[in-house]
Amino acid sequence: MMQLDIQKLDARHGQLKAVKGVSFSLSKGEIVALVGANGAGKSTLLRTIAGAHKASGGSVLLNGSNLLLKTAFQRVGLGLALVPEGRKLFQDMTVEENLLLGGVSRRAGSWTLDKIFEGFPNLLKRRHARAGTLSGGEQQATAIGRALMSNPDVLMLDEISLGLSPVAVGLVYVAMEKLTALGTTIILVEQDLSRAMSFASRIICMLEGQIVLDAPSKSISRDDVTAAYFGKHRQAQVEKH
Repeated sequence: MMQLDIQKLDARHGQLKAVKGVSFSLSKGEIVALVGANGAGKSTLLRTIAGAHKASGGSVLLNGSNLLLKTAFQRVGLGLALVPEGRKLFQDMTVEENLLLGGVSRRAGSWTLDKIFEGFPNLLKRRHARAGTLSGGEQQATAIGRALMSNPDVLMLDEISLGLSPVAVGLVYVAMEKLTALGTTIILVEQDLSRAMSFASRIICMLEGQIVLDAPSKSISRDDVTAAYFGKHRQAQVEKH
């Protein structure tokens, strides 16, 4: 049985259909990079899976449980966590306080406060600093740590490197490699194609709310992803017929 199974998922923004019949499944420990241009539906897809945006059709199963029947809070308790775009930290609270909030719906697992500081050593010296005073990289590490405090089976990260310096991005990915060693299933939205293809075992590309490419990263080239990204494969199909 797949750990996460999504079938024909739809989501709307008013009259606009932002996610159109999206289907894919993930096995335990799989790492998927979700790519696509701005407005392709990536963030809406993650928010819909997490329960922050209402689905208008389809199904989402996590370890066999129908998530669409659950609240966002209940989904965390079932093993799903989202690191949202923009991190959404409580700016006036300390790093430690933000992390502890992530453990409110805590499940059994290895992630504790000490484990988070071990995985993100740059946060240890800042544990009592307010989140609003942190660098972008420190804020992203705190947001990831907060999500891990719930001990998720599936971790989703939206725009993981957006606005970060190259050094900060490198540090975040070093910490992420530790998650892969623990067998955490990961979906990440990443605009850096080179980074996405080297880190993820699978690439899913979205265009206008639909999946237009879903393949193991080792079986495709950057040109393949770029063609899907800009819809060139569709143009080729039209010209062929």
